[in-house]
Amino acid sequence: MAERALMKGNEALAEASIRAGCRHFFGYPITPQTEVSAYMAKRMPKVGGVFLQAESEMAAISMVMGAAAAGVRAMTSSSSPGISLKAEVISYIAACDLPCVIVNIQRGSPGVGGIQPAQSDYNQATKAPGHGDFHMLVYAPSTVQEMADTVVRAFDTADKYRMPAMILGDGLLGQMMEPVEFPEMRTNMPEKPWAINGMRGKRPKNVINSLYLRPEELERTIIERFARYDEIAKEHAQAETYLTGDADIVVVAYGAAARIARSGVDAARSQGIKAGLVRPVTLWPFPNAIIKESARHAGNILVVEMSMGQMVPDVKLAVECALPVHFFGHTGGVVPTPPEVLEQIKALSGGVV
Repeated sequence: MAERALMKGNEALAEASIRAGCRHFFGYPITPQTEVSAYMAKRMPKVGGVFLQAESEMAAISMVMGAAAAGVRAMTSSSSPGISLKAEVISYIAACDLPCVIVNIQRGSPGVGGIQPAQSDYNQATKAPGHGDFHMLVYAPSTVQEMADTVVRAFDTADKYRMPAMILGDGLLGQMMEPVEFPEMRTNMPEKPWAINGMRGKRPKNVINSLYLRPEELERTIIERFARYDEIAKEHAQAETYLTGDADIVVVAYGAAARIARSGVDAARSQGIKAGLVRPVTLWPFPNAIIKESARHAGNILVVEMSMGQMVPDVKLAVECALPVHFFGHTGGVVPTPPEVLEQIKALSGGVV
């Protein structure tokens, strides 16, 4: 039976990961995601799991890689500067075709930046999470309930396709409290015949490797991996649409910014302006077809982000540059407001761009 509680986003995500079968967590404290580690430190011993505060971010992600290679569900969490430190090993994890979940509760950056909410890690997550030719699944929840739901989906999809998955949140979602409903505890985990967990005299030994000295062999493995990515792009791109059926102006926003944008859309509708919203749920794969279809009646698109517009090029590609795509946002930890979004919508409806 599902359980319901009032929790912070960080804590809800942590509890949901345990219920999804995660019993191995390796992390390092950094604001605004430290509650994830703190919650895991309390809960993991009670469920027979392992919590370890590593000596560094790179050590934490390396431990995740080792646990994933053994076939267990493993997770780490951090915030923007910490994710950068993990990038090298994320590339190794992808190259070894290992499933895991990585949580990024974003803060203002670049550099050390600040501790306020931001969405300026979009390009890192979707374009360059590490060196080489690879992708990882990227999910963008917008509520505390979705923080919990998404971690379950992330583990399941990562296991299915043997690849890393990232939950891209922000300090606003991590720190806010909302009611959340949790599923029952998972008991049956998927079989992983490729894992390094002892032959037991029943099978040949498994080898997990990311080094290929013959260029042709490395090229073959990358091409095979990208064929898997093509399947994921077709089957798993997700977005939520809101009032887009007759929208003259379509707002595109994800995560916490989508909550703000939706309020702006509602205010615009109350003033007779036909505005709608598309909220990408997956940032990789990006929901190109859903955005294109949702904007079929629109004359303008407005992208709202807590960054300098990192998602704008992807939205332009989604509509094949057939519509003008405008940007409004704040960065560095400054959060946009619904009245600001409304003003941008009104300006576009009046022909001022």
